[in-house]
Amino acid sequence: MGFIDHISEVCSDTRTRKSKRKAMQTVEIKVKMDCDGCERRIRNAVSSIKGVRSVDINRKQSKVTVSGYMEPNKVLNQVKSTGKKAEIWPYVQYNLAYYPYAPGAYDKRAPSGYVRNVVQAFPSPNAPAEKYTSIFSDENVNACSVM
Repeated sequence: MGFIDHISEVCSDTRTRKSKRKAMQTVEIKVKMDCDGCERRIRNAVSSIKGVRSVDINRKQSKVTVSGYMEPNKVLNQVKSTGKKAEIWPYVQYNLAYYPYAPGAYDKRAPSGYVRNVVQAFPSPNAPAEKYTSIFSDENVNACSVM
């Protein structure tokens, strides 16, 4: 058995290529765009990155959404290379934030329906999941079982 194992080991291709494929990601970037030329320049710059599958630009919200198999920092640096000021999308939807009027969360420059993504807008991880006031409210259908 030792000889057969040795021959099969020698004959098998042990040089398998171990390439890590990047995970599919969606990167949202805030970029101020004034005209169709700015939009075209950003679209061409981002489309040239290897692994990019789709580019969606919303000039009204100053938002660029890029999907594909690439690194977020690479996309951000490519957008910055066009001469525009760019940053990772700093907002979350208004209905996802527990405390949208927390200090630092409300931003007048945010697009409609969005607030700034800050720690104060979300509950602390060790806070109870359900508030005690909602347990005994009339709108809670399970309130009778608690009483």
